[in-house]
Amino acid sequence: MIKKILVANRGEIAVRIIRACRELGIRSVAIYTDADRHALHVKKADESYNIGSDPVVGYLNAHNIVNLAVASGCDALHPGYGFLSENPVLAEVCSRRGIKFIGPSPAVIRQMGDKILARQAMIKAGIPVTPGSDHNLENVEEARKLANGIGYPVMLKATNGGGGRGIRRCDSEDDLLKNYERVVSEASKAFGQPEVFIEKCVVNPKHIEVQVIGDSHGNCVHLYERDCSIQRRNQKLIEIAPSPQLTDAQREYIGKLAVRAAKAVGYVNAGTVEFLLDKDNQFYFMEMNTRLQVEHCITEQITGIDIVQEQIRIADGLPLQYKQEDIRYRGFAMEFRINAEDPQNGFLPSFGRITRYYAPGGPGVRVDAAMYSGYVIPPYYDSMCAKLIVWTLDWKSVVERAKLRTIMREVERSQSGLVSNSEEIGRLTGDRIQVSNVSVLDSVRFDERPCHISRGRRFRQLARNWSILVSLPRHAMNYLPAFQIQHGNPLFDLRAKTAVTRQHQARHGQVGGQGGAVDAGDQGAGHQAAMA
Repeated sequence: MIKKILVANRGEIAVRIIRACRELGIRSVAIYTDADRHALHVKKADESYNIGSDPVVGYLNAHNIVNLAVASGCDALHPGYGFLSENPVLAEVCSRRGIKFIGPSPAVIRQMGDKILARQAMIKAGIPVTPGSDHNLENVEEARKLANGIGYPVMLKATNGGGGRGIRRCDSEDDLLKNYERVVSEASKAFGQPEVFIEKCVVNPKHIEVQVIGDSHGNCVHLYERDCSIQRRNQKLIEIAPSPQLTDAQREYIGKLAVRAAKAVGYVNAGTVEFLLDKDNQFYFMEMNTRLQVEHCITEQITGIDIVQEQIRIADGLPLQYKQEDIRYRGFAMEFRINAEDPQNGFLPSFGRITRYYAPGGPGVRVDAAMYSGYVIPPYYDSMCAKLIVWTLDWKSVVERAKLRTIMREVERSQSGLVSNSEEIGRLTGDRIQVSNVSVLDSVRFDERPCHISRGRRFRQLARNWSILVSLPRHAMNYLPAFQIQHGNPLFDLRAKTAVTRQHQARHGQVGGQGGAVDAGDQGAGHQAAMA
């Protein structure tokens, strides 16, 4: 039995894995660089070890990480997502050193990480794939000839790519000639491999992915699908499970396709098979992610299955606890990725100190994050700093709950003169909202075009906005950070600057929709109290 797991990651996913270990009675070991010395996963783990001063290099050194796992008495390693999670070298080193890798075999990681090999395997298994090259492109001239044969638009993709990087759409031969060297360069820098291939571009597709889990005893099941069509720059922003756009027949069909794909390559542990659905309702295999997904949470919400715990059990050699006929989904779940980035400045990363943080709660609400009051979000890593997940039994209710929990910020009247906005929000939404003040970040703006509010106590347009009240800099006193879904094209942003002082607050108004902010010194003022 696995008794101790090294978590080879950081941030919210490291916290998530550590919690799963604790529930299973397994000790956890965290790793951190100097930049993460005060990170939440370090505080949550049973043990933690520094892996160097460089903020990134330590998380990418497979040999040092495995050496640490051995030295600390671990018998297993969980890679999380990102970093080395889809690097077969880590899995190979674990195998050589007698450490159980909580993921698929190195051979499967290598095969499905290479998009050409993955396409070939899927074609052999009878899985539909988009027309494209069956090998890496030799040069731009070969790309041009293939594109003319396939027909524009086409996609240039890094063979070993992922995460939305190393991808360019080309609508004409001129686009192809301009983008070819860019994609090769991106592939080399991001993945260490210059290989690229070409495939037909599916115009305005729906991005549907299926969660699969397989064990070492030949069993494989799917946990239904997620709709990840709401993206920006090929990066997912909002995920929905199950997809409200699929019929029951389509849902059954794509689930069977995903299981067939996983069995075709002998897949063991949790993975995700991603498909594109075109306007003619045809599914095409896109790729397989051989790791835990960021959005696994919404699948857990609709199925009740703890995917991380299942990963650990499978790595321990145990069979799946469920057969396909035992797995049912209930309701709908949505996940919102909160990113530290500035839409007013080309979506560049924007980081800073959190002065106060309160996570939302209530039935059907989950927050996966690694933030806490006083934590400084470091600038060296991915900009996602939190995930908000909501669940209800029907589609209309999950949308309404999402609205409430993304508005979700209220402050009680206190000695510092703070005024709660709960009464006004309650009037507009018909509900009372639990205290969850993230006024910690100088700006959590979820819309490029922020919603204006009055300097007084009345909100404008609040009912139709998905909003988070935050501390605002002086020059932005008349803006309410807001998140809107309009025509399936949301825009995310999260900014962090220094909060204004109590003196400034006294001169210019109060929080809670009145254009003020709260300084870190106000933490004990009593505004944290929850409302029933």
